[in-house]
Amino acid sequence: MTTKMRSEIAEQPAALQATLDALLPRVGEVERLAGQTRQLLFIARGTSDNAAVYGRYLAEAHTGRLSTLAAPSIATTYRRKLDLDGVLAVGLSQSGRTEEIVETLAWAKECGAKTVAITNGGEQSPLAQAADLALCTLAGEEKAVPATKTYTTQLAALAVLALGLGADVDPADLQRVPEAVDKLIGDPGDLEAVVEGLADKPGVVVSGRGLAFSTALETALKLKEACYLHAMGLSYADLLHGPIAVVDEDTPAILVAAGEGPTLAGTVALAERVTGAGAAAFTVGGGAALAGAATAALNGPDLPEWVAPLGLVVPGQLLTEALARRLGIDPDAPRGLNKVTQTD
Repeated sequence: MTTKMRSEIAEQPAALQATLDALLPRVGEVERLAGQTRQLLFIARGTSDNAAVYGRYLAEAHTGRLSTLAAPSIATTYRRKLDLDGVLAVGLSQSGRTEEIVETLAWAKECGAKTVAITNGGEQSPLAQAADLALCTLAGEEKAVPATKTYTTQLAALAVLALGLGADVDPADLQRVPEAVDKLIGDPGDLEAVVEGLADKPGVVVSGRGLAFSTALETALKLKEACYLHAMGLSYADLLHGPIAVVDEDTPAILVAAGEGPTLAGTVALAERVTGAGAAAFTVGGGAALAGAATAALNGPDLPEWVAPLGLVVPGQLLTEALARRLGIDPDAPRGLNKVTQTD
């Protein structure tokens, strides 16, 4: 049986290409709006919040702008006005209809921020209408509850945003993303071994650092919502500060890294520590160095670190879909979840 989730994973190269074709010509619009600002505030929930983590690391590491994740309850529950002069507020919602995110972006504008919406809901969605500038992704309709193509196209929009902020990167790297993702879908690595390694486990720790941290969080979320695993997403720095005690024969680790960059060596060392303690270390990306330290390895994209998260998440999506089926769970409709979640 081909699930909707698996079909939508396969649609990502085309969705990414369409989104990049639509948004790359708009870098100048971002530049003009962002020129009036000095720092960023990301407003999101759930999967979109994990995308925002990528946006934060990308902005700070490659544009030199201080970036933070918003606490929407300050706007919606405490109703406290803040001085957001000089802030570029970025609201992310796949549907563009999550009321809390729409309300918080409108609050940010009232507080003096310039505002950007990133949504798959189109120009007429409430979030796009609330923003000074809307970067609408072109993932098409997503029917499975777990977000796949709407997530990766959000990352693409954030990469375009970074270019408008003057990121010290090569824009041509983005054009390589659809092909790299297509290659991963066709050859994710030792997927069956990782599925079997997790099939009888109650939980898993998923860890990465820096730009790969967003992938660790998103992979953990997918395993929680579609496979009902107790999956903990952590920076490996935080993991080493105590939670590594939970990694044992019954709680393996999934470790994520780009094939290059300053966090790779630390991820390899963590994999060696995990396996040395008798636990399984399943890896995603990191090239030959990380795969060589793994119990079983999933491939990563042949992309530089700044865009690697657009591909790194794909093996985790494939793992989630395959593991859910292995456990007898329908990944398209996990229990207790809806496509659009409303919070107060």
